[in-house]
Amino acid sequence: MNEHARAWPALWSLVIGFFMILVDSTIVSVATPAIMEGLKADINQVVWVTSAYLLAYAVPLLITGRLGDRFGPKNLYLVGLVVFTAASAWCGFSGTVETLIVARVVQGLGAALMTPQTMAVITRVFPPERRGAAMGLWGSVAGVATLVGPILGGVLVDTLGWEWIFFINVPVGVIGFVLAARLVPKLPTHSHRFDWLGVVLSAAGMFCIVFGLQEGESYNWGTIAGPISVWSLIILGVVLMAIFVAWQYFNKSEPLLPLKLFKDRNFSLANIAITGMGFAITAMVLPLMLYAQNVRSLTPTEAALLMVPMAVISGGLAPVVGKLLPKVNPRYFAVAGFAILSIALFWLGSMLTPDVPIWQLLMPIALFGFANAGIWAPVSMTATRNLDPAQAGAGSGVYNTTRQIGAVLGSAAIATLMTSRLTANLPAIPGGGSAPKGDSGPLPEFLHAGYASAMGQSLYLPAIVILVALVAAFFFAKPKARSFPGQAPQQDEPAKTVGAQP
Repeated sequence: MNEHARAWPALWSLVIGFFMILVDSTIVSVATPAIMEGLKADINQVVWVTSAYLLAYAVPLLITGRLGDRFGPKNLYLVGLVVFTAASAWCGFSGTVETLIVARVVQGLGAALMTPQTMAVITRVFPPERRGAAMGLWGSVAGVATLVGPILGGVLVDTLGWEWIFFINVPVGVIGFVLAARLVPKLPTHSHRFDWLGVVLSAAGMFCIVFGLQEGESYNWGTIAGPISVWSLIILGVVLMAIFVAWQYFNKSEPLLPLKLFKDRNFSLANIAITGMGFAITAMVLPLMLYAQNVRSLTPTEAALLMVPMAVISGGLAPVVGKLLPKVNPRYFAVAGFAILSIALFWLGSMLTPDVPIWQLLMPIALFGFANAGIWAPVSMTATRNLDPAQAGAGSGVYNTTRQIGAVLGSAAIATLMTSRLTANLPAIPGGGSAPKGDSGPLPEFLHAGYASAMGQSLYLPAIVILVALVAAFFFAKPKARSFPGQAPQQDEPAKTVGAQP
């Protein structure tokens, strides 16, 4: 009973760290021009600053959840927070883009240690009838954090320099550590077997796919080295992921990815939907920030302030949606949210020209806020609502992983598309070569129209991907009415179900 009484303080202390690691998924986008100038990097290199973080974050998520079950979610969360905070300081002190990318990999590993533990604590310390409200808070934080990132990043880049988008994590990490150490209860631990073959297959497959997609344009979609071509690398990644799924099916011990979870219709569809959302939220910010700074000559702060309508509307509506979720089918919110987001992205992409009034850009951006409020909490609640409590921990680990895989693919795909569209839209230099793409220094005015068109066309990609998420949400089944027998058994539930969590 003591654990239940401490449930909300524990969750709020964990939310600080969860908020911080999600902000770091998007905060780099607004600092991209400053990082390119400061570290003399091109756009492909600096996109790896985000992709390396997302990849290192996504791949270990399934196994770090199980590590939390073995050594305690509180202990793993605190270790991850220390790693994340130290790596943040390393990022800020980086003198080359290569060093920054390596530091971001370590930062992503710290984030991977932390994230599953937040969901494990929800599952284990909240009784079933209160778990939905806790999940709603978790989903709302996810939505708001991905919007706050660019705004906070803009202010820090303009006032203190790009390094401070990383240095700011150090005091926040220290505060989060103290609060979590005091407020998160220690929970029973259970041993697990670890599917190391699954870890290797999934990591190698994801790396091959992401590297091939992101670097394909750099190699003209041809040979990388020796007999290795871009397409052979991507195909190898797909084959490795197929072998990984097959191994999960035949591994009767403790597979890294419990495929039986996907027998639940809502869980399967919610994972498709959140993969599309992870893709879109990562892919949509970078083209807009590059357009705002390179074409409209806005400062990082001014560019980030474009996102204020989205952040304010989403932050205001998310708690309202969370309160309505127990009474209203989450499908209605999710379908409306995805439809609004796709419309807004197509609208914004068609508007990006060198002279469109800024106030007109704010209209589709405001729609992003309505969309986000209807997506994060409803989809996350749909994913786990019908699962047996004994499967909720494993389900949350898979759900977090698919969201991050979507973000990784979004980061890689938008880099490739932006490069391709810039090549197609910017004029060639007489005598060979291509016009500068704003990798360093101001963009010449005669290139503004082509650059704006390239960024606008890039926004159509996340708009199309969101339509896939919309179709998945349309087929969400109405959540089952869950009845839980007396309180006494539920007080023992965390101890009895812990072994099934990742």
